[in-house]
Amino acid sequence: MEPQPRYDSPPPGCPAHQGGGGGEQQGAERVPLYGPEFAENPHAFYDYLRQHGPAGPVEVAPGVDATLVTDYSAALHVLQNPDSFVRDSRRWRALNEGTLSPDHPIMALMGYRPNTLFADGAQHVRLRPPVADSLARLDAFRVNRTVEKVSTYLVSQFSHRGSVDLLNEYAKELTFLVFNEFFGCPPDIGDNLIHGFTTMFDGTGDAVEANEVLSRTLYALSVEKRKNPGDDVTSWMIEHPSQLSDEEVAHQLAVTLGAGIEAERNLIATGLMLMLSDERYFGDIGGGGLLVEDALTEVLWNEPPIANYATHFPVRDVDLGGVQLRANDPVLISFAGANADPTVSTSQVVSRRAHLAWGAGPHACPAKDSASLIAVGAIEKLLNQLPDIELAVPVDSLQWRQGAIHRALATLPTRFTPVRRQRQSVTAEQEAAAVRKQSEQAGAKGGLWSSFLSWWRV
Repeated sequence: MEPQPRYDSPPPGCPAHQGGGGGEQQGAERVPLYGPEFAENPHAFYDYLRQHGPAGPVEVAPGVDATLVTDYSAALHVLQNPDSFVRDSRRWRALNEGTLSPDHPIMALMGYRPNTLFADGAQHVRLRPPVADSLARLDAFRVNRTVEKVSTYLVSQFSHRGSVDLLNEYAKELTFLVFNEFFGCPPDIGDNLIHGFTTMFDGTGDAVEANEVLSRTLYALSVEKRKNPGDDVTSWMIEHPSQLSDEEVAHQLAVTLGAGIEAERNLIATGLMLMLSDERYFGDIGGGGLLVEDALTEVLWNEPPIANYATHFPVRDVDLGGVQLRANDPVLISFAGANADPTVSTSQVVSRRAHLAWGAGPHACPAKDSASLIAVGAIEKLLNQLPDIELAVPVDSLQWRQGAIHRALATLPTRFTPVRRQRQSVTAEQEAAAVRKQSEQAGAKGGLWSSFLSWWRV
């Protein structure tokens, strides 16, 4: 963890530059958490928001108002008090009063779904155990073995070229393939999931259609696994004593896969960026610098992959450290901002694991152990296979994706000494290409999962 710079004047892009800024929470100009200025330096915005107190007024997306908690202690208070701050977004005042359209794009992330993320009380007590207990059954040996197989496959696809975008051609695809393996996806379902999540996360097509395809696909996966159970997370959810229906299983899969895939790929990519740009980590695999685990801990403190989320709704008007919060207005936790709280960063007793990147309280991430193992394995396996890999551009020229929720690189271009193809690798690539072509001719969207399965079985 490293302290972030302080900003006493409004950051670029703030409405305060046009005369807004100071004042009380009510009526104060809202700080936009979108646009290129925020993506370039979000910590300047968090620091400016602290002038309002432990939480400040923000605009999560155009026309979507919320309060963002940037104080570490206040964030813990909200996360650990489910009786006062609930997750059910059907309470959302603006939505119920008609000032926010139910069709607004932000609803894909903040709108209510019948899953554990938006559940409170007895419903949460019923829905969380099937997710948490099933994920806990993934043992370290299986995780490491799967990551190694997937990493070897992906590197074989680009190692002869001498250059690769580690975000889009490695971190993103590795995450998709590993999750498909853990959740027991057959080829056609796995390819549809990859296509659907890529469309929703990256905005590469019709997000509404992609959401519908995902819903149908996840329901089909539950039906398939109920008929033909396997040694996978989906089957374990179905077999859980909570006795979820196929529709309920599909909703839990949506939040587990959705949150996991987006966060995991960002964690891997940002961890790689740090290790390839910071001399403290040079030579790690060979025994020189700091460990991969150290790099990931630093990322989770300073650039957590899910930066601002965990939407809560106060059940009544409440005073949060001098900031007045109205009942049923959204309150988001800035995991990035809270981690950078000056009162925490200057403390001499803060544990390395005390960051809030995994959340806290009853909704804390149930997959943090597996997610950490995947990230460590993905980075180690890549660096072992391509030991001289380096950034192809200066680190300060890298672009970050815009958006309030995530902290995500757009690309991560690198270069390395090309690896001569072996005869077996050529055969594997040819067979993978043939499978991909057959999938596309059959109308399947994508083919990455089918191609990997073909390579794996060679």
